Amino acid sequence: MQQINPFAEGKVLLINKPFTWTSFNVVKKIRYFVKTPKVGHAGTLDPLATGLLIVCTGKFTKKINEYMGMEKEYTGTITLGGTTPTFDLETEPQHIKDTSHLTTEQILETTKQFTGNILQMPPQHSAIKKDGKRLYESARLGIEVKVDPRPVTIKEFTITKIEGAVIHFKVVCGTGTYIRSLANDFGAALGVGGYLSSLCRTRIGNFLNEDAMTVEAFEESMKTQ
Repeated sequence: MQQINPFAEGKVLLINKPFTWTSFNVVKKIRYFVKTPKVGHAGTLDPLATGLLIVCTGKFTKKINEYMGMEKEYTGTITLGGTTPTFDLETEPQHIKDTSHLTTEQILETTKQFTGNILQMPPQHSAIKKDGKRLYESARLGIEVKVDPRPVTIKEFTITKIEGAVIHFKVVCGTGTYIRSLANDFGAALGVGGYLSSLCRTRIGNFLNEDAMTVEAFEESMKTQ
């Protein structure tokens, strides 16, 4: 009697994405372990971000859009006093400016203009398609593509700690929000520039990163099956 592959039937896996891995790297690795071609993730994390990645296998890949639409929570740091073309540390900081004149009150007050229903410009270095081509493909050639700002919802943007030019934050937001764009826009609003210097996705809906397993732990668990 042929044994049924439980992953082909459908499972939801909570994976803590490693630093520098793409979300596709994780899916590819999981696909290899579970021996079923139907594997997908519910919401991309950039390579320099860590944290919760929901991976669906088999019949549960039909639930991906449902999970992608859920509220998300992030923690991380924004470094003020410079910008980068990618809005994070995938590219070198430039346009360096002094931040010593900024007060705690200014920084806290500025968060208010980035909460609620706002319009946000997606990064040029993103996977959004325009005329059938992904923006990052044009950006790598030095071509800036005109895109329209997109409506997003940021339920909470809290500063949790200020260490000089490094601002620690927590964000709760709806789908489609770019935390990289938030960092860039926040720095621009303060007049000194800013870029995302670290990011961790801590929650998607009721799914928590603290319940997620590393790729290595998942590999070990497969050896006992």
